[in-house]
Amino acid sequence: MSSGFSQVIKASHRALDDMKYEIASELGLPVFQGSEDYWGEVMTRDAGRVGGQMTKKLVAYAEMALAQGSGSQNAQQ
Repeated sequence: MSSGFSQVIKASHRALDDMKYEIASELGLPVFQGSEDYWGEVMTRDAGRVGGQMTKKLVAYAEMALAQGSGSQNAQQ
């Protein structure tokens, strides 16, 4: 079943998945890449912490890109 959502950057799914499992590992959660995304043993609060940390990292990456000039031309227009 298709959600109708198309990725702008095809490799983004893999990169975000890698980030998710890296953060889960840092938090000591019992999930491992290749586990078919089964997180049934993880408490909702802990899964939310992973999402929150991902959001913080993505915002930091975007802020760095803007500070280095990427997108600054668009902001001026």
